[in-house]
Amino acid sequence: MKIYTRTGDTGQTGVIGGRVRKDDARVEACGTIDELNSFLGQAIHSMEGDRYADMREDLLLVQHELFDCGSDLAHLGTNHPFKVTAEMTGRLESWIDRYDAETPDITRFILPGGSRVSCALHVCRTVCRRAERRVVTLSAAQEINKEILRYLNRLSDLFFTMARAANCREQVPDVEYMRGGEVFRRQ
Repeated sequence: MKIYTRTGDTGQTGVIGGRVRKDDARVEACGTIDELNSFLGQAIHSMEGDRYADMREDLLLVQHELFDCGSDLAHLGTNHPFKVTAEMTGRLESWIDRYDAETPDITRFILPGGSRVSCALHVCRTVCRRAERRVVTLSAAQEINKEILRYLNRLSDLFFTMARAANCREQVPDVEYMRGGEVFRRQ
């Protein structure tokens, strides 16, 4: 099988159920999720040693679930069974709670930074937020699996929490934004 098909040479691409322009909101959403998955692979690769075994395992599952998001979005219409479910989003919430338990309370905004792993996870967080915006744009024009929006919203929170946990594991303090006041209540 050849990797090139030449079918996209005119600015269109295939999705499940037809062809659309390559700048279609559906293609943009799927492409941004694919970009996120690539950055996530890079972040996983930066996690060396036993101290990150749990994160690597969790994030490998997320990589598969990002493919599920893309699969659900690649369908024209909603006349098919969805792969992304509320249970997946609920699992992300339990992971957020687990990783958050490793970190100190925050009172200020956190700047992206700290350890190498934390920086990689912050990149994933920002690309995830962009993917979420692209899916919102798509959902305004066409019916989609709405659980993808909840999943991506929680996923960006997971990346933030994991980034903070990575800093704690490396004994590197979070970089606080100091030009503003305290914005979070102590728990």
